[in-house]
Amino acid sequence: MTAPPLVFEALPLTERSRTTFSLTLASHQTIAVLGDEESGVDQLGGFALGLESPAGGRVLMFDTAIAELSLPQRLAFRHRVGYLPAGDGLLQNLSLRDNIALPLRFGSDARPREIDGRVAVIVAALGLREAADRRPAQATEEECRRAALARAVAFDPTLLVLEQPFDGITARAAAELLEIARGGETAEGARRTILITGQEIPTVVQRRCDRVYRLTRAGTLELETV
Repeated sequence: MTAPPLVFEALPLTERSRTTFSLTLASHQTIAVLGDEESGVDQLGGFALGLESPAGGRVLMFDTAIAELSLPQRLAFRHRVGYLPAGDGLLQNLSLRDNIALPLRFGSDARPREIDGRVAVIVAALGLREAADRRPAQATEEECRRAALARAVAFDPTLLVLEQPFDGITARAAAELLEIARGGETAEGARRTILITGQEIPTVVQRRCDRVYRLTRAGTLELETV
Protein backbone atom coordinates (compact mmCIF):
# COMPACT_ATOMS: atom_id res chain seq x y z
CA MET A 1 0.00 0.00 0.00
CA THR A 2 1.38 3.41 -0.98
CA ALA A 3 2.06 5.79 1.91
CA PRO A 4 -0.04 8.99 1.92
CA PRO A 5 1.84 12.08 0.73
CA LEU A 6 1.38 14.03 3.96
CA VAL A 7 0.43 13.08 7.51
CA PHE A 8 0.21 15.29 10.60
CA GLU A 9 0.12 13.26 13.81
CA ALA A 10 -0.89 14.75 17.17
CA LEU A 11 0.68 18.21 16.79
CA PRO A 12 0.08 20.75 19.58
CA LEU A 13 -0.40 23.98 17.61
CA THR A 14 -1.08 26.58 20.31
CA GLU A 15 -1.14 26.84 24.09
CA ARG A 16 -4.91 27.35 23.87
CA SER A 17 -5.48 24.11 21.97
CA ARG A 18 -7.48 21.59 23.96
CA THR A 19 -6.58 18.86 21.50
CA THR A 20 -3.74 18.04 19.13
CA PHE A 21 -3.89 18.40 15.37
CA SER A 22 -4.01 15.30 13.16
CA LEU A 23 -4.75 15.11 9.46
CA THR A 24 -3.91 12.75 6.59
CA LEU A 25 -3.80 13.85 2.96
CA ALA A 26 -4.36 10.94 0.59
CA SER A 27 -2.94 10.94 -2.93
CA HIS A 28 -4.76 13.13 -5.47
CA GLN A 29 -6.69 15.07 -2.81
CA THR A 30 -6.98 18.84 -2.51
CA ILE A 31 -7.50 19.74 1.14
CA ALA A 32 -7.90 23.23 2.62
CA VAL A 33 -7.39 24.01 6.31
CA LEU A 34 -8.63 27.49 7.25
CA GLY A 35 -8.34 29.35 10.52
CA ASP A 36 -7.63 32.71 12.10
CA GLU A 37 -4.23 33.96 13.25
CA GLU A 38 -4.64 32.41 16.70
CA SER A 39 -5.59 28.93 15.47
CA GLY A 40 -2.02 27.92 14.55
CA VAL A 41 -2.95 27.22 10.93
CA ASP A 42 0.00 29.31 9.74
CA GLN A 43 2.41 26.78 11.25
CA LEU A 44 1.30 23.81 9.16
CA GLY A 45 3.37 24.64 6.07
CA GLY A 46 6.57 25.06 8.07
CA PHE A 47 5.97 21.79 9.92
CA ALA A 48 5.23 19.96 6.66
CA LEU A 49 8.46 21.14 5.04
CA GLY A 50 10.58 20.54 8.12
CA LEU A 51 11.33 24.27 8.35
CA GLU A 52 10.03 24.25 11.93
CA SER A 53 9.77 21.49 14.52
CA PRO A 54 6.52 21.00 16.44
CA ALA A 55 6.57 20.75 20.23
CA GLY A 56 5.19 17.23 19.97
CA GLY A 57 3.81 14.69 17.53
CA ARG A 58 5.33 14.22 14.10
CA VAL A 59 4.88 15.01 10.42
CA LEU A 60 5.42 12.40 7.72
CA MET A 61 5.87 13.21 4.06
CA PHE A 62 5.75 10.11 1.87
CA ASP A 63 6.29 8.10 5.08
CA THR A 64 9.46 10.07 5.91
CA ALA A 65 9.96 12.37 8.90
CA ILE A 66 11.44 15.36 7.07
CA ALA A 67 12.53 17.10 10.28
CA GLU A 68 14.84 14.16 11.09
CA LEU A 69 16.75 14.36 7.79
CA SER A 70 20.04 16.19 7.38
CA LEU A 71 19.89 19.51 5.53
CA PRO A 72 21.25 18.04 2.22
CA GLN A 73 18.77 15.15 2.45
CA ARG A 74 15.95 17.58 3.22
CA LEU A 75 16.78 19.78 0.24
CA ALA A 76 16.96 16.77 -2.10
CA PHE A 77 13.67 15.42 -0.75
CA ARG A 78 11.93 18.70 -1.46
CA HIS A 79 12.09 18.03 -5.19
CA ARG A 80 8.95 16.02 -4.51
CA VAL A 81 7.10 18.91 -2.89
CA GLY A 82 6.35 22.42 -4.08
CA TYR A 83 5.99 25.22 -1.55
CA LEU A 84 4.31 28.59 -1.91
CA PRO A 85 4.93 30.53 1.32
CA ALA A 86 2.64 33.23 2.65
CA GLY A 87 3.44 36.54 0.99
CA ASP A 88 4.86 34.71 -2.10
CA GLY A 89 8.54 34.78 -0.99
CA LEU A 90 9.82 36.23 -4.26
CA LEU A 91 13.29 37.80 -4.28
CA GLN A 92 12.89 41.50 -5.01
CA ASN A 93 16.21 41.88 -6.88
CA LEU A 94 15.32 39.23 -9.45
CA SER A 95 12.85 39.27 -12.31
CA LEU A 96 9.81 37.01 -12.10
CA ARG A 97 11.48 34.77 -14.69
CA ASP A 98 14.66 34.45 -12.61
CA ASN A 99 12.62 33.79 -9.46
CA ILE A 100 10.92 30.91 -11.23
CA ALA A 101 14.27 29.55 -12.45
CA LEU A 102 15.94 29.79 -9.04
CA PRO A 103 15.15 26.27 -7.71
CA LEU A 104 16.14 24.73 -11.04
CA ARG A 105 19.46 26.58 -11.17
CA PHE A 106 20.48 25.71 -7.61
CA GLY A 107 18.63 22.45 -7.06
CA SER A 108 19.24 20.47 -10.25
CA ASP A 109 21.99 19.38 -12.60
CA ALA A 110 20.09 20.60 -15.65
CA ARG A 111 21.99 22.61 -18.24
CA PRO A 112 21.20 26.31 -18.64
CA ARG A 113 19.48 25.68 -21.98
CA GLU A 114 17.29 22.99 -20.40
CA ILE A 115 16.39 25.29 -17.53
CA ASP A 116 15.54 28.14 -19.88
CA GLY A 117 13.27 25.82 -21.86
CA ARG A 118 11.51 24.53 -18.74
CA VAL A 119 11.01 28.07 -17.43
CA ALA A 120 9.63 29.24 -20.79
CA VAL A 121 7.01 26.48 -20.66
CA ILE A 122 6.03 27.37 -17.08
CA VAL A 123 5.90 31.10 -17.85
CA ALA A 124 3.53 30.44 -20.75
CA ALA A 125 1.34 28.09 -18.68
CA LEU A 126 0.98 30.68 -15.92
CA GLY A 127 0.18 33.52 -18.34
CA LEU A 128 3.32 35.49 -17.48
CA ARG A 129 4.91 36.13 -20.87
CA GLU A 130 4.39 39.90 -20.72
CA ALA A 131 5.36 40.22 -17.04
CA ALA A 132 8.21 37.70 -16.84
CA ASP A 133 11.03 40.27 -17.05
CA ARG A 134 9.55 42.58 -14.40
CA ARG A 135 10.75 42.56 -10.84
CA PRO A 136 8.13 41.87 -8.15
CA ALA A 137 7.82 45.56 -7.24
CA GLN A 138 6.98 46.33 -10.88
CA ALA A 139 4.41 43.52 -11.20
CA THR A 140 0.82 43.31 -10.02
CA GLU A 141 -0.14 41.22 -7.00
CA GLU A 142 -1.73 38.65 -9.28
CA GLU A 143 1.41 38.41 -11.42
CA CYS A 144 3.49 37.85 -8.29
CA ARG A 145 1.10 35.12 -7.15
CA ARG A 146 1.37 33.46 -10.55
CA ALA A 147 5.18 33.64 -10.40
CA ALA A 148 5.25 32.18 -6.89
CA LEU A 149 3.08 29.25 -8.01
CA ALA A 150 5.25 28.83 -11.10
CA ARG A 151 8.31 28.52 -8.88
CA ALA A 152 6.51 26.02 -6.64
CA VAL A 153 5.76 23.70 -9.59
CA ALA A 154 9.20 24.09 -11.22
CA PHE A 155 10.17 20.48 -10.39
CA ASP A 156 6.67 19.19 -11.25
CA PRO A 157 6.18 17.96 -7.67
CA THR A 158 3.74 15.31 -6.48
CA LEU A 159 2.72 17.37 -3.46
CA LEU A 160 2.04 21.11 -3.12
CA VAL A 161 1.83 23.09 0.12
CA LEU A 162 0.24 26.49 -0.51
CA GLU A 163 0.04 29.14 2.21
CA GLN A 164 -2.58 31.86 1.63
CA PRO A 165 -2.14 31.39 -2.13
CA PHE A 166 -5.14 33.43 -3.22
CA ASP A 167 -4.89 36.50 -0.99
CA GLY A 168 -5.27 39.74 -2.93
CA ILE A 169 -6.47 38.23 -6.21
CA THR A 170 -9.91 37.77 -7.74
CA ALA A 171 -11.96 34.61 -7.31
CA ARG A 172 -11.67 33.99 -11.05
CA ALA A 173 -7.86 34.19 -10.95
CA ALA A 174 -7.81 31.99 -7.84
CA ALA A 175 -9.86 29.32 -9.59
CA GLU A 176 -7.52 29.39 -12.58
CA LEU A 177 -4.42 29.07 -10.39
CA LEU A 178 -5.93 26.15 -8.49
CA GLU A 179 -6.51 24.27 -11.74
CA ILE A 180 -2.88 24.87 -12.72
CA ALA A 181 -1.76 23.71 -9.29
CA ARG A 182 -3.81 20.51 -9.60
CA GLY A 183 -1.78 19.68 -12.70
CA GLY A 184 -4.57 17.99 -14.62
CA GLU A 185 -6.93 15.19 -13.69
CA THR A 186 -6.58 11.43 -13.26
CA ALA A 187 -9.16 8.75 -12.58
CA GLU A 188 -8.38 9.17 -8.87
CA GLY A 189 -8.62 12.98 -8.85
CA ALA A 190 -6.08 15.76 -9.29
CA ARG A 191 -2.63 14.74 -10.53
CA ARG A 192 -1.05 16.46 -7.54
CA THR A 193 -1.93 16.30 -3.85
CA ILE A 194 -2.46 19.81 -2.45
CA LEU A 195 -2.64 21.30 1.04
CA ILE A 196 -3.99 24.85 1.15
CA THR A 197 -3.77 26.86 4.38
CA GLY A 198 -5.00 30.35 5.16
CA GLN A 199 -7.75 32.36 6.75
CA GLU A 200 -10.23 32.32 3.85
CA ILE A 201 -10.38 31.15 0.25
CA PRO A 202 -12.97 31.97 -2.44
CA THR A 203 -16.09 29.83 -2.55
CA VAL A 204 -15.31 28.76 -6.12
CA VAL A 205 -12.00 27.33 -4.88
CA GLN A 206 -13.66 25.60 -1.94
CA ARG A 207 -15.96 23.80 -4.36
CA ARG A 208 -12.93 22.29 -6.13
CA CYS A 209 -11.45 21.01 -2.86
CA ASP A 210 -12.14 17.46 -1.73
CA ARG A 211 -12.52 18.75 1.83
CA VAL A 212 -12.37 22.13 3.55
CA TYR A 213 -11.74 22.26 7.30
CA ARG A 214 -12.00 25.08 9.80
CA LEU A 215 -9.32 24.91 12.51
CA THR A 216 -10.63 26.47 15.71
CA ARG A 217 -8.58 28.18 18.41
CA ALA A 218 -9.30 25.16 20.60
CA GLY A 219 -7.48 22.99 18.05
CA THR A 220 -10.46 21.09 16.69
CA LEU A 221 -11.03 20.51 12.99
CA GLU A 222 -14.53 21.21 11.77
CA LEU A 223 -15.61 20.14 8.29
CA GLU A 224 -16.97 23.06 6.27
CA THR A 225 -20.02 22.69 4.06
CA VAL A 226 -19.82 24.61 0.78
